Amino acid sequence: QVQLVESGGGLVQAGGSLRLSCAASGRTFNMYAMAWFRQAPGKEREKVAAISWFGGNIYHADSVKGRFTISRDSAKNTVYLQMNSLKPEDTAVYYCAASMYTGAWNAPASAYAYWGQGTQVTVSS
Repeated sequence: QVQLVESGGGLVQAGGSLRLSCAASGRTFNMYAMAWFRQAPGKEREKVAAISWFGGNIYHADSVKGRFTISRDSAKNTVYLQMNSLKPEDTAVYYCAASMYTGAWNAPASAYAYWGQGTQVTVSS
């Protein structure tokens, strides 16, 4: 089992920045990828960014390219999402997820077995 704890959400004005953190614990030696997803009210869950734990493969959704950056600290078993130039449409609950599948960085939500509790990000206009 892998436990994921997110932090860093909050309320920010449009154009502002936030950094989300997700700390993993438990059987992390089996973890091959971590990702951030988000879900806004009435919308489907969207994959925002992902990173492989070995090899450094990275994915960013087109909607956030150039504004969001995913990174990891392997020593701390932590993944980050730096969010800049935030827009009201970025408002959502952001979830951290972990996968034991080597190709999960480039795969949908179904490839991720472990999920955090979610953290709210609200961007005011």
